[in-house]
Amino acid sequence: MKLLFKFNLLFLLVMLLGLGVSGWITKNLLEANAKDEVLKQATLLMEKAVAVRGYTSGQITKLLQTQLKYEFLPQSVPSYSAVEVLGALRSKYPDFGYKEATLNPTNPRDRAAGWEVDVVNQFRTDPGLTELSGQRDTPSGLSLWIARPLRITNPACLECHSSVEAAPKTMIDKYGPANGFGWQLNEVVGAQVVSVPMSVPMNRADRSFRVFMGAQVGVFVALGIVLNLMIWLLIVRPVLKLAELADRVSQGDLDAPEFSAGKDEIGILASSFSRMRASVVQAMKMLES
Repeated sequence: MKLLFKFNLLFLLVMLLGLGVSGWITKNLLEANAKDEVLKQATLLMEKAVAVRGYTSGQITKLLQTQLKYEFLPQSVPSYSAVEVLGALRSKYPDFGYKEATLNPTNPRDRAAGWEVDVVNQFRTDPGLTELSGQRDTPSGLSLWIARPLRITNPACLECHSSVEAAPKTMIDKYGPANGFGWQLNEVVGAQVVSVPMSVPMNRADRSFRVFMGAQVGVFVALGIVLNLMIWLLIVRPVLKLAELADRVSQGDLDAPEFSAGKDEIGILASSFSRMRASVVQAMKMLES
């Protein structure tokens, strides 16, 4: 087995090991960064929904008190405002979502369905739980969601949701007497749920990973070519010349040219060979005499 073949075999093993380790670390890091980016987007949307709810309850509802005596205006309800504002995002970002998933909502569009019911029940089971998050498959791909409990902490909410008799007549006229009643103070009635697609950041992470791995392969290949040239010029070629010269001398060709080299290890070997050759020549002359 030739020296260059042994070197390239060892270099290939080192390259594969290096690519495997660096690829595993890089992929995990890029995917973690992508998930962190999505989580930040989801948290930002959640905080925006909270801000809209606070703005509506703090300012808008008070301004509409007179009109509410004659007609129920859903714009005065904090949850309605939050859903409407964040729902407007779907016109440009259809994969983003916000829902105030409620077990017994006044507005049917807010009714919790499927996995949302499980999320709400987790909040109802564990009063100390303040946030949940997870991933789920959607028709458009993998999506990350975060949820926070909707807890009745303001007694004013019970004016509309405690019983049919206590609710404003204008609200009954709009939504009917069947849903959105029986709520109790400090009860978890639903959950704010924000969904953010993971496809864009994950695809970006995959592209970055492919570019990084391609660059690494390119560097290893270029390094291998350079090392092969160096080994050929500095080791293999001088050794082949020295071996050819030794073969000629061993066959009795005492007129073979001297081998000149530098002061490195190959040069030391060449000097040792020259001394051995001189000793052989001297011994042959002594035998002839």
